[in-house]
Amino acid sequence: MPRPNVILIVADDHAPAAIGAYGARHNQTPNLDALAAKGLRLANCFCTNAICTPARASIMTGKYSHATGIKTLDDVIDHDRETTLGMAFQAAGYQTAMVGKWHLGHGGKSDPRGFDYWDVLPGQGVYFDPETLEMGSAKANDGYVTDVLTDSALAWMGNREKERPFFLCLAHKAPHDSFEPHPRHWHGYTEVVPEPPTLRDDHQERAKAAAMSRAKIETMHLKGHLPRRSGARDAAVERVAWNYQEFIRNYYRCVQAIDENLGRILQRLEAEGLVENTVVMYTSDHGFFLGEHGWYDKRFMYEESIRIPCLVHYPAAIAPGTVREEMVLNVDFAPTILEMAGIPVPAEMQGRSFAPLAAGQEMPDWRQAMYYRYWMHLAHFHIPAHYGVRTDRYKLIHYYGRALGCAGAVDQDTTPEWELFDLQDDPQELHNRFGLAPYAGIQADLLDTLNELQLVLGDQPQH
Repeated sequence: MPRPNVILIVADDHAPAAIGAYGARHNQTPNLDALAAKGLRLANCFCTNAICTPARASIMTGKYSHATGIKTLDDVIDHDRETTLGMAFQAAGYQTAMVGKWHLGHGGKSDPRGFDYWDVLPGQGVYFDPETLEMGSAKANDGYVTDVLTDSALAWMGNREKERPFFLCLAHKAPHDSFEPHPRHWHGYTEVVPEPPTLRDDHQERAKAAAMSRAKIETMHLKGHLPRRSGARDAAVERVAWNYQEFIRNYYRCVQAIDENLGRILQRLEAEGLVENTVVMYTSDHGFFLGEHGWYDKRFMYEESIRIPCLVHYPAAIAPGTVREEMVLNVDFAPTILEMAGIPVPAEMQGRSFAPLAAGQEMPDWRQAMYYRYWMHLAHFHIPAHYGVRTDRYKLIHYYGRALGCAGAVDQDTTPEWELFDLQDDPQELHNRFGLAPYAGIQADLLDTLNELQLVLGDQPQH
């Protein structure tokens, strides 16, 4: 069989809870659901730093933030010291293209490298009539960003050399803040969306970090909308209810455009007879709070922030309807894709290929715990820097209280704190068990695991 083509699609802020295959009940994602039904769905997939630039660097390099040095939104990639997916595929003879949100810097050593063609958004980009940088030159585009980026990807596919395999990374802006849907979707999702149980969380029984967060539904800025004040209810209560409905409906509408454009990609593969021999992976750079704990955005090591979708369709190696429960991380994506393409995995990649899991094999030595770290101390939404470990049942988080000189972080100390959650008994992470006698043994084991992972992965402890 010839070497497979590979299409990696990365959304921005797409929580699994907004995908039907992951149990979404209030929005529809038929093309994503079909991808899951015909291939692999990872039930427990996580990012290792829930913020855009570092997460995308981990996807591209298979390495943690402390290893790439890309820890914050202000850091840029240095291709003289990093091997990316594009570089690995290009060196193996693949045609390569990068379209959409690059967000790893522009100019000199941070421009996309390893790609025969690139057409990327400058920085975050905008939803309507987005300018892109096509091979370094500014290009004007008319239309909606999700459509425009897909148009560019499809145009490149149409102009490629048909006899050579290709690697395409299509990275969407949506459904990132400011949640601006296409007019064709304005009339969708008009029914009231049920509020999450923790929308009005009082943030008690947690570290002070939870109460410090300013990423609140109550005070979020909604472009083009103002909170409705009828006087019939308490203003703050009504503001939360109104803001949540406006936010979640527009978020779902942005996701709908992604799903439609995924359908266009899949239709092109079908038309060209490429379905059987093309790996299609869909994921997000990190998760997103959809009102849980009264928040939007991400950053925290709480479940909604670190959980990401991962759907893989590759009929030649993955049986329809495959679901794996193992703990997979975004640093695993690069080695997995390379292994599926038969390309040697660079030794410096810290992730591990889950290709055998996707093929239905058992891997008894697969990881039992993951390491997470967020570096941007008190930046943007006033969330302290922290790190921690997660096992299948427990989570230990340490807010170490300082910026450690990272770009984009506020150099202001806060009180170090710990959180320990029992995810089986407390799946919504409402009750901090750190320091409680019944959890003393578990706490000690988790601290040992944290120390071990930091040692193995080469990160510096701050506790």
